Amino acid sequence: MSFQQIALEDKQRALSELREVKELFASRGWFPGTSGNLSIRVGDFNADDFQFAVTASGKDKTVHTPEDYLFVDQDGKPCEATRLKPSAETLIHCEIYKLTGAGAIFHIHSVFNSVISEYFWDRKSVPVDGVELIKGFNIWDEEAHIDIPIVSNFAHIPSIVPEITERIVKNIPGILLRKHGIYAWGANAFEAKRHLESFEFIFEYVYRMELLMRGNR
Repeated sequence: MSFQQIALEDKQRALSELREVKELFASRGWFPGTSGNLSIRVGDFNADDFQFAVTASGKDKTVHTPEDYLFVDQDGKPCEATRLKPSAETLIHCEIYKLTGAGAIFHIHSVFNSVISEYFWDRKSVPVDGVELIKGFNIWDEEAHIDIPIVSNFAHIPSIVPEITERIVKNIPGILLRKHGIYAWGANAFEAKRHLESFEFIFEYVYRMELLMRGNR
């Protein structure tokens, strides 16, 4: 499906949803500086041919402007004539969409996700046992165990992509970049938001539990 064939109302809905989630996450302090990026896919999905709306590079996400978003294709190239540049990490969004067929991807920076990614870097994943918010990923086993993957963080974004390709776990809708932040995705904006909030609760839980355990040793 070409970008021109996608219904206008679908494009407008994506932009409206991005505005709402950006405002919410900004209110929580999850976009320090101009960090973080959000995207929502529009139209039909084919791993070799899809389009999505993504936050523009270098924008203050605590305010709304007409230049906050643009539409790009499966390679991260703008679908329309524009002076805007997509987020520097758009290639990561492209790869996650190709691998998962997700409908939305949200990436934020928080102290807890950055600290926990470094703390568990040697094992390349965050171990989580029996935390209630695991159910946020539709995992309902009692006392479930999951491992949230962590990948390297390079200034050269294309160098990150192969690790993401190798490390994505089918039932874990997120991946951590070392000392950087979490990427979470879902079938739509609501699900991606739920997953991201679940990850953030889990990271804070694991961090605080590690402090308690160290204090009791």
